[in-house]
Amino acid sequence: MLNMQLPQFDKIKVDDFEPTIVEAIAAHDAEVEAIASSDEAPTFGNTILALERSGAELTRVLGIFFPLLGVNSTPEMQAVSQRVTPLLSRHSTSITLNERLWQRIRTAAQHLDGLDEQDRRLAENTVEAFERSGATLEGDDRDRFRELVEQLSKLSLQFEQNVLAEMAAYQLWLGKDDLDGLPESIVEAAREAAIEAGRPDQWLITLQAPSFGPFMKYSARRDLRHTLYLAYGSLCSTGDHSNVAILTRIAALRLQLARLMGHNTFADYRLERMMAGSPQAVLDMLGKLRDTYLPAARREVDEIREFAARVEGHPVDVMPWDYSYYYNKLRDERYNVNDEQLRPYFPLEGVIKGVFGLATRLYGLRFTPINDAPVWHPEVRVWRVTDDEGDREVGVLYADFFPRATKQSGAWMTNIREQHVDADGRDIRPFVMLATNFSRPTGDKPSLLTFGEVNTLLHEFGHCLHGLLSQVRHESLSGTNVRRDFVELPSQLNENFLRHREFIDTFAAHYDTGEAVPDALLTGKLAAMRFGAGYGCVRQLSFGYLDMAWHSITREVAPENAAPFERDAMAKVSLFDPVEGCMMSPHFSHIFAGGYAAGYYGYKWAEVLDADAFECFEREGIFNRDTARRWRECVLSRGDTADPMSLYVAFTGHEPRIDALLRRDFGA
Repeated sequence: MLNMQLPQFDKIKVDDFEPTIVEAIAAHDAEVEAIASSDEAPTFGNTILALERSGAELTRVLGIFFPLLGVNSTPEMQAVSQRVTPLLSRHSTSITLNERLWQRIRTAAQHLDGLDEQDRRLAENTVEAFERSGATLEGDDRDRFRELVEQLSKLSLQFEQNVLAEMAAYQLWLGKDDLDGLPESIVEAAREAAIEAGRPDQWLITLQAPSFGPFMKYSARRDLRHTLYLAYGSLCSTGDHSNVAILTRIAALRLQLARLMGHNTFADYRLERMMAGSPQAVLDMLGKLRDTYLPAARREVDEIREFAARVEGHPVDVMPWDYSYYYNKLRDERYNVNDEQLRPYFPLEGVIKGVFGLATRLYGLRFTPINDAPVWHPEVRVWRVTDDEGDREVGVLYADFFPRATKQSGAWMTNIREQHVDADGRDIRPFVMLATNFSRPTGDKPSLLTFGEVNTLLHEFGHCLHGLLSQVRHESLSGTNVRRDFVELPSQLNENFLRHREFIDTFAAHYDTGEAVPDALLTGKLAAMRFGAGYGCVRQLSFGYLDMAWHSITREVAPENAAPFERDAMAKVSLFDPVEGCMMSPHFSHIFAGGYAAGYYGYKWAEVLDADAFECFEREGIFNRDTARRWRECVLSRGDTADPMSLYVAFTGHEPRIDALLRRDFGA
């Protein structure tokens, strides 16, 4: 396989990382010094392009270390990360604060005649990155910038490790009398988890998504739902793993950094590099969605209360730990569909074939298992991805599907190696990782996914396509290295296929009998997808408002004021009274440890875009190869080689409109 030598994950030792990273940092420092001290007149090639291509060994090592830290965050790996993170932070700032290097970059960027679009984009991005990383600062301000960046990197790492530790530690043990309402699949999974933990006569529920979500949806034991809700809602709010002081410190340091860079708030500073452009544009978008969706969400909650009273025979004060339970029952009654009824038709193997098959049908991709590939865990699977009937290498896909105690929660895609063209003109193809926490196989049953888990796989696979199909020259412009509020567009557009039965019919089949999903069941599920759209949107808006609040502060928030600050931030879209002891912020890893600071609104921003863009597929046929080709050429292959709005308009022919989202959610 051309340029496809795979990392030897089975031979990597944790103790190897730190010395290798230290050596790679030193080598990169030497390369940067050579560029900065060159006697040649600064040009794009000997300065900007040379800097872009420098540090290849460090990039290679970190492309292995950080993905492994997410899926195998052992105490040993965490200890290494705590030691190398400040080193990497200091290394990064030493580059952007190198005055001689900055002057050469400025000079080179003033002479771009004859360069093509990608080279110009790289030059513009390099100048902007240095400016935003303190290059224009002088004297003590430079030292202060360096200190802030290093402190923030340490705090963000500690934040995430606290969340991981507390998530892994929680256990809710059930006896036989505690299983009322739980479907067989959930009971079996809880039993196997208990057996693995050494208690074969009990059942174990955790805060991991495949355990927590179904329990809240199906358990008839309101007291236990309450217990589990409080456990999740109070994650990292108190005790040894409290993140309250950490998150308020992060917010304060980000404000200091923004002020140092001449901005009033961190949101002002961050949004300069987003499609939205300003906090006001974000708040305007959130406000428009709130005005439309909040009344619908309130009607939905009223419906749930009325339904709960009818079911129970008396008024019910529906609380947050009740909503999922009664919502699920009402949806089942109204549409005659239940997620557990659908689960047998979505065995993981079948869903993988369906998702891969969609990529084959749209983009001509082929997925061939690499059964002897070195992996970090026996459950990891690897595929070679090719194009044009197997004649062209596209990349390598790693998939890690199931939860483990040392694995971060949720689902994500990350790059092990980015696509780029090297100095010898070779197209270096990408290695991407898809990580999820899906329901494990139980007994004699394979892993059976919920409809929501199928949607999650489509979403993350959309990110993978964005990485795999990249066709650019420069690594920093490659694949998913795009504006934060644009990066979710390819993933969320991919979810839309699950709203169409012609796609579902290509793969959904009963794991035991091979029968297709009964027509009535599938019709009911597709009709039910609009049910709860108001509540779902408002929930996301609440997270967006919370993110913007933390990053729009103009003075430090004391840890003891974090809870009321959060309540105030989310009040404009709250559907329930606050629950004492519960906070979102201390485990809101997206914004305090995951790169979405002042950017969480991007999910809703991208949702407006994806609904609008997918109407092109619907008008022309969801499997139309010409439409898919345009999508690939305009978005998936382009990375950050052009302004994202121009890429979007090149595909749709117009700027995004909210009407398509309203049509999708309400049929309006």
